[in-house]
Amino acid sequence: MNRGGEGGRRDAQRSSLVVGTRGSRLAVRQAEWVQARLQEVAPGVTVTLRRIKTSGDMIVDVPLAAIGGKGLFVKEIEEALLRGEIDLAVHSMKDVPTVLPDGLDLLCVPAREDPRDVLISRDARSLDQLPPGSRVGTSSLRRQAQLMHHRPDLTVQVLRGNLDTRLRKLRSGEYDAIVLAAAGLRRMGWVEEVTEYLPPEVCLPAIGQGALGLEGRRDDGFLRDLTAPLEHPPTRMAVTAERALLERLEGGCQVPIAAHATIKGETLVLEGLVASVNGQRFVRDMVQGPVPDARALGVRLAEKLLAAGGAPILNEIYGHA
Repeated sequence: MNRGGEGGRRDAQRSSLVVGTRGSRLAVRQAEWVQARLQEVAPGVTVTLRRIKTSGDMIVDVPLAAIGGKGLFVKEIEEALLRGEIDLAVHSMKDVPTVLPDGLDLLCVPAREDPRDVLISRDARSLDQLPPGSRVGTSSLRRQAQLMHHRPDLTVQVLRGNLDTRLRKLRSGEYDAIVLAAAGLRRMGWVEEVTEYLPPEVCLPAIGQGALGLEGRRDDGFLRDLTAPLEHPPTRMAVTAERALLERLEGGCQVPIAAHATIKGETLVLEGLVASVNGQRFVRDMVQGPVPDARALGVRLAEKLLAAGGAPILNEIYGHA
């Protein structure tokens, strides 16, 4: 099979392609959605999935923040792309580092799912109704910092594992409540599990949360054209602003940094925050401007957060990393 990159004439002859994904049920569900959309726009092309185990999937007994590094859930998939073993990678955007390997590009960003976080509790209590000392599970320092800022009387504990594993741990009584991304539950058809959707004022989402990124080789014109019908420009611009903020702050997915962009007409509104792990120090701000200035808006907000006290918070976190 030609793996792309040598011009439209050869690309046009491709009749099959391989999509790479993590092996979790949610990741496969997301990849299957992409597979189905590609089959719709190109019924003559056979699309197959290949499951790839990533570092983040293999290390399940320690907090992600303690592992260090970036790209824990994408590195092995990107390596398969560069070797030509797969043609396209389907990622959750919040897992994708802000700097991609040479030769790779985000060919397509489809429409975003619900970006909010949700609380699921064993006794149907909302976040504000949980008794003091309740054990709340999360794998994210971003969520931990915001939960402890909002409810310092809660006990926030590390929760690792795939979506179904986390729900099972909640039901078994290991936690009184857990916080997850709404997008994953919606994609799995498990929204009935949700106790409460957490508003951004309480828990600002992760950079790229709810969005997918379809990554491929930069010179693969065939796949760039094939995925074009799936592209959602508002999501692309929103994610661009959020990722620009993260890149300027030099943050990884496990640092207590959050940002969420919304587009209202011709205006992009970006909210962001930097917090200490315990939530006691908390810097939050917003900027807005023309949608085409998405990247510049992300950088501008990052500079505002750093100047308002984010710099010493991040320096302390990175110094202990």
